[in-house]
Amino acid sequence: MTTTAAAYGASSATAPLEPLTIERRAVGPHDVRIDIHFCGICHSDIHTVRGDWRPQQYPLVPGHEIVGTVAEVGAEVTGFQPGDQVGVGCMVNSCGECEHCRAGEEQFCVPGAVFTYGSPDKDGTLTQGGYATGIVVTEGFVVRIPEGLALDAAAPLLCAGITTYSPLKRWGAGPGKRVGVIGLGGLGHMAVKIAKAMGAEVVVLSQSLSKKDDGLRLGASDYRATSDKTTFKELAASLDLIINTVSATLPMDRYLGLLKIDGALVNVGLPSEPMAVNAFSLTHARRSLSGSLIGGIRETQEMLDFCAEHGITADIELIDAAQINEAWERVLNSDVRYRFVIDTATLDAAD
Repeated sequence: MTTTAAAYGASSATAPLEPLTIERRAVGPHDVRIDIHFCGICHSDIHTVRGDWRPQQYPLVPGHEIVGTVAEVGAEVTGFQPGDQVGVGCMVNSCGECEHCRAGEEQFCVPGAVFTYGSPDKDGTLTQGGYATGIVVTEGFVVRIPEGLALDAAAPLLCAGITTYSPLKRWGAGPGKRVGVIGLGGLGHMAVKIAKAMGAEVVVLSQSLSKKDDGLRLGASDYRATSDKTTFKELAASLDLIINTVSATLPMDRYLGLLKIDGALVNVGLPSEPMAVNAFSLTHARRSLSGSLIGGIRETQEMLDFCAEHGITADIELIDAAQINEAWERVLNSDVRYRFVIDTATLDAAD
């Protein structure tokens, strides 16, 4: 039997978000129905709904930083039971058969992963995200929220957490390594916390020093303004790894010059314009310029367990549904410290 959920979504690329009622599919044998309690607001929600990256179908309900409790499980589900604290991130399905899916890297599914919203699902319907009171997801794309993590502050781990944890782990952040983090926003503040917990020394590279106190509180040992030309001279060839979390077009050659020999600059922010890079910035110190896209389900669970072990959650501002449009404007103006999270209990009252 299908169910309905109160939601908040957009009717077009230019319309403000408004209350909607959406239908969720009947619970199949391998499905988990989740009562959503909290959902984070990611900058990519705005890019996607506004059609910045590709055209979309509407109405569209965004949200891929979802936490809640299991309400119902399918007959063949073995990993979850009603009452469990769970989360859903950026994906809700994949082919399950290609080499990447078999390796636990569903984000690179060859036919294409089914993303949590704005993506054609296997039954031909359009997926709708977590700005809603409930969702139905196949068991393999549900993760467990460990005890001890506050649900509201854990929600952003499902995107901001895994997006930064994955490249930090892959490029070897740890004791003896010096990691630069470009930008101290939703992604950047998680990168600082996680890199510090991994044992690395962290340097924040931000346009100004307005958030310096926060950066040091979160775990950075140094905080530099990139608007100050001396920053690039004083930090030249001093970093092993840089995680770029911003979606703006940056002078990449200047940032590459901060890397040691064999250092890597990894992009997790997604600027809409191409990046210009001089080949000499790479060849003369055997540096790498790379990118990273979230993580697979197995690694997402690993990240959640790591965060529980180290007491890591996001710094959040909890909001009601009626504040979502205002929150989007504040995200665009970089006016949030450091992630908005929607209390979905307020969605029923939003209309």
